Amino acid sequence: MNKTVNINLAGTFFHIDEDAFGKLQRYLDAIKRSLSDPTGSDEIIRDIEARIAELFSEKLERSTQVVTIKELDEVIAVMGQPEDYMVDDEIFEDAPPKSRKQRSSSKQLFRDEDNKFIAGVSSGLGHYLGIDAVWVRLFWILFTLFSSGIFIVIYILFWILVPAAVTTSDKLKMTGEPINISNIEKKFKEGYEDVSDRIKNVDYDKYGNKVKSGATSFFDTLGSILLTLLKIFVKFFGIILIIVALTTLVGLIIGLFTAGTFGIWGHGEFMDWYQLVDTTNAPIWFVSLLTLFAVGIPFFVLFILGLKMLINNLKSIGTPAKIILFVVWLGSIIGLGILGIRQATETAFDGEYISEYTLPVKSGDTLNLKMISNEKYEYDARRRGRLDIKYDDNDEKLIYSTDIRLIVRSTNDSVGRVVIEKRAEGSDYLAAKERAQAINYDYSYDSATSSLGMNAYLTTDFENKYRDQEVEAIIYLPIGTILYADDNTYSFHRNDSYYRDILDNGDEEQFLLIEDGRTRCLDCPEKTTEEWEEDWTDDDGGVYIKNDSGEYIKIDDEGLKIQDDDGDKLIIDEDGIEIETVDPADSINVKIGN
Repeated sequence: MNKTVNINLAGTFFHIDEDAFGKLQRYLDAIKRSLSDPTGSDEIIRDIEARIAELFSEKLERSTQVVTIKELDEVIAVMGQPEDYMVDDEIFEDAPPKSRKQRSSSKQLFRDEDNKFIAGVSSGLGHYLGIDAVWVRLFWILFTLFSSGIFIVIYILFWILVPAAVTTSDKLKMTGEPINISNIEKKFKEGYEDVSDRIKNVDYDKYGNKVKSGATSFFDTLGSILLTLLKIFVKFFGIILIIVALTTLVGLIIGLFTAGTFGIWGHGEFMDWYQLVDTTNAPIWFVSLLTLFAVGIPFFVLFILGLKMLINNLKSIGTPAKIILFVVWLGSIIGLGILGIRQATETAFDGEYISEYTLPVKSGDTLNLKMISNEKYEYDARRRGRLDIKYDDNDEKLIYSTDIRLIVRSTNDSVGRVVIEKRAEGSDYLAAKERAQAINYDYSYDSATSSLGMNAYLTTDFENKYRDQEVEAIIYLPIGTILYADDNTYSFHRNDSYYRDILDNGDEEQFLLIEDGRTRCLDCPEKTTEEWEEDWTDDDGGVYIKNDSGEYIKIDDEGLKIQDDDGDKLIIDEDGIEIETVDPADSINVKIGN
């Protein structure tokens, strides 16, 4: 049976058996004797006692447990033997300079388990290389990504081969500091501050309940496991934040500053396109800088947040820096908002400018319609909605676009006409109308060949900037006129029913008779029975019947349609009744209704 003693060690009560108490006293007395100068020895001893109390607290599972020789020996192994605290007399100022010995301050590689994330390898390398451990961890992450995981194996080798800094001497050697009184004092003060924080944050009610229960409950153990898993998840999430934030910041700096240099040094194609759509007249370097701050500062905050998740004792960037970053970010947001409002107001209104011209075509005439391109800009006449920057004969910049819409309609007038509707956007209606009027668009008519050529493009001065300029060319043809549309008109009159265009896609290169609100093909080949059947059965949403006479009957939401093999039709719909025959000998075309 061993006798126990109650001791107060750095303000914490412990139960210690008599043998261990005697050994602890001898250990502390030996440390006191190893200090050759009494100055500061009391403070050092207090720090040592605080450190021993912390180690005792970590090793005891409950407050009623007794400290034995075993626990004391484990603590002494961590703290080091008294000779580790010995300091030569020659290091003091009153000793002759020639008698002083320089202690080796060369660093040794250890794993720093006091500042570890996994095994303390990165912290130890940070001490050895003289850089912050966070950068070493970032290098590990990057090297691991680029090496397909090889550096994970290297990390494990470091973990196995490099010893941990356990004793005070090891920790001083790890940082390359000489073993003297000031450094020992500093080390123990750091440890004491940690002890103080832990003591302040101790949940005494929790430990009191543990004393009453006598053992840690199953739920406490489960909670510890869940807490550990949560910490691992937080660390992993911190790594993701760092990678995403760092990648975004690097991309922003490279991209936006590269774009900004165009505004400072260059006047190339990139700047032309920027000036084409910009209405704020703000320098591109200024917009790039605002964008960098507005987007980059939040990602910088995410980067710091990720670092805090990885490193518990990461120092704050300071309140002044936080205030400056917030003010710069807020100013950038306000600046971009003002520029955005100015940009948006320039397209707030639509304006149009309409011109009408007489087309000397009357009923019975044949009109050849074709789109005309300018070979200086483009050989092929096709509507692509294309926007480009071109140069005219005077080498002046202008805006070039193929946003032309072609519409053909019938009219009861005796002669035809061409209506050109130019549209653009602006900050108000008058500005939009003025910009629309500045669009250059033309057509040509050759009375000898009765050919109408519509420009397949529009242009406007570069100073007008791009404001969704477009042109609608509407051709009104008298009923009875015959239209022959060139194949290159196909892409320009792909219109839905809203535009009331009577020229359908697929009717190009055919002679079309203009009727009231429709066209009739005069030279289209007659369809075979198979083609009619394909047309009938290709639709959906209706009922189709083929009777014994070879007639096709279609009933759907549009009405009733009957058609035979010869192409003769009977149509009953919301417009009335229509009868049409194909054979010229029995030509009948009757329409009752609208």
